[in-house]
Amino acid sequence: MCGIVGYIGKKDNPQIGLSALKRLEYRGYDSAGMAVFNPEKQEIFCLKAKGKISELERKFYSAPFSGSPFIFHTRWATHGEASEINAHPHWDCQKNIFLVHNGIIENYQELKEKLEKEGHKFQSETDTEVLCHLIEKYFQGNLEEAVRQALKEVRGTYGIAVISKKDPQKIVAAKLGSPLILGINQDEFLIASDPAAIVSHTRQVITLDDNEIAVLSPNNFFILKEKPIEKIEWDAGEAQKQGFSHFMLKEIMEQPESIETPLRGRLIIDQGLAKLGGLEPVKERLKGIERLNIVACGTARHACLVGEYMLEEYTGIPVEVEASSEFRYRKQILDKKTAVLAVSQSGETADTLEAIKEAKEKGIMCLGVVNVVGSTISRETDAGIYNHAGPEIGVASTKAFTSQLTVLALLTLFLGRQREMSLVMGQRIAKELLRIPELMREVLKSEAQVKELAQKYKDFNNLMYIGRKYNYPIAREGAHKIKEIAYVHAEGMRAGELKHCELALIDENFPTIAICPSDSVYDKMKNAMEEIKARQGKILAVATEGNNEIKNLVDDVIYIPKTLEMLTPILSVVPLQLFAYYVGVLRGYDVDHPKNLAKAVTVE
Repeated sequence: MCGIVGYIGKKDNPQIGLSALKRLEYRGYDSAGMAVFNPEKQEIFCLKAKGKISELERKFYSAPFSGSPFIFHTRWATHGEASEINAHPHWDCQKNIFLVHNGIIENYQELKEKLEKEGHKFQSETDTEVLCHLIEKYFQGNLEEAVRQALKEVRGTYGIAVISKKDPQKIVAAKLGSPLILGINQDEFLIASDPAAIVSHTRQVITLDDNEIAVLSPNNFFILKEKPIEKIEWDAGEAQKQGFSHFMLKEIMEQPESIETPLRGRLIIDQGLAKLGGLEPVKERLKGIERLNIVACGTARHACLVGEYMLEEYTGIPVEVEASSEFRYRKQILDKKTAVLAVSQSGETADTLEAIKEAKEKGIMCLGVVNVVGSTISRETDAGIYNHAGPEIGVASTKAFTSQLTVLALLTLFLGRQREMSLVMGQRIAKELLRIPELMREVLKSEAQVKELAQKYKDFNNLMYIGRKYNYPIAREGAHKIKEIAYVHAEGMRAGELKHCELALIDENFPTIAICPSDSVYDKMKNAMEEIKARQGKILAVATEGNNEIKNLVDDVIYIPKTLEMLTPILSVVPLQLFAYYVGVLRGYDVDHPKNLAKAVTVE
């Protein structure tokens, strides 16, 4: 994903595309490519190069060719390393369909497996190549119809430009969640992902909306509006569980992958930067914000409470996290240097949507972190970041939660490096984020142990979850999960507050789950646990690998790997998810469909 340029008209000089592509170099990229239809030979010529556009330019001038239409691309790697074969454009088996793409195809792996069974041969490691073969599958001589049919099967984000040697007098472009604009000029039309690419040709543009397909010909253009196909998640069949007993367990176990996906292409390690294309339209405005209000509900709000610690510690921006349901009913102190960030898995949460509308009426910049592409919140906000966690069917949010934490860490890096975060700290955070999926796989190896502990604690009807600093919100989330799934009364508390009230509840029948990694507040957590043990309270601890002294203080311990303090919540929450899941199952409940609750809360 990075830069797209396309041209169709009376000029047959691909240097137009090269010049336009150079104006997108500021966006950062690792390879470049071009595809040009030559009418004399009725062929599409394609060149690709790893590295700078100058390398592509050198290849072109060593054996120049002409024609129209043509498409160009600069790539920032997401799926597959930076290489010539992974660079765009990509093509189909017959070298008929050539395509450039920005975005991420979330279900590319299942589509690829299906297409391979049908005989399609793949060359690259990218998600994009799936689109070429899918369009090939539906191509019957009309390019836009093939694109329209193919996109019905796609889940994710895309801005694409497509040409075909068998339907050569057109470029077909389509958009969902990744920007595309059309440039309109006399006897020529252009497509680009950024106005900078085409401003020297024309100032007349049309911005494509989500689910629109544009068809450009040498003399005209038209736009098709596709009504998106919506899935009712509750009808998902048993086969989709892929051998797992419940969707919730499947989604817990998918978390290494659902964290890898939002990280793909979004980290520049050597510069210690986060590259967030969805924030590009407001990048300069974000440098001027002095306050951030975050609105969310339920589990998403717990992710935001972790984000509050991250953002304040590493960006210096004062942050306030508020339940969306309360936002409109308080006197909000908002000004032009305030931004509002809405976080929602579904992108349809009614209270959060109303909070955004309230802020927009006051002229406040609104950002979004959502998982569902094209959802209402993603459309209503000025800019945002997609989780790309994939569909989450279980009512209790698991992989969406940890992907939200990951995205908030990326946002912290992005805003922090805009301000006073050092290069060294930026590099450290970026490198550690890349390690998190593998560390998550280590945590998931404790599943059998957690199941045994669930058997031990399943008959208790009251639980206390405690944490401090970054892991206080995880204590809240752990309590939230076991209430949702196992109908056990639980409280998520700040460990330092117990002596002011909650110690009165502690006895041998009121266990505590303590989230106590080896971090800056570990000694304070030990004090709280000593207070609990003095009152005969049982303790199950989540601690850092190598901490053997804690075994003398608690009844049971689950270990997680060492990571940066700000990232520990991504790991420490996983044993709590598994614990809630197994307690719910052992108590005989339908953990995928807890009573009285819904996946997307679309009423206030």
